[in-house]
Amino acid sequence: VQLQASGGGLVQPGGSLRLSCAASGMRLSSSYVGWYRQAPGDRREWVGGITSGGFTNYQDSVKGRFTISRDNAKNTAYLQMNSLKPEDTAVYYCNTFNLGSAYWGQGTLVTVSS
Repeated sequence: VQLQASGGGLVQPGGSLRLSCAASGMRLSSSYVGWYRQAPGDRREWVGGITSGGFTNYQDSVKGRFTISRDNAKNTAYLQMNSLKPEDTAVYYCNTFNLGSAYWGQGTLVTVSS
């Protein structure tokens, strides 16, 4: 199983980015997909996730601004981030599980700065 995260970059406060997490070796629709982030000097924290049934949940600080979705045909999960704030700056990772093992994408850097 491999996860490929992409879509990060530099964006101004208030801007938007969409991160992608493309999977190979398993069907993302069969498992929970989580998004996490790690800011410099901080621990990795959970941002939100989507269940195999399509239910989503989010950390309070991103509710109403971030949206997680999944395209089963492309075997890809997405993190749509709107109204970005400087405190959203971090490396973002996607995560899933298969046959009892956890898998992580390589991370994609999001920098929110003017």
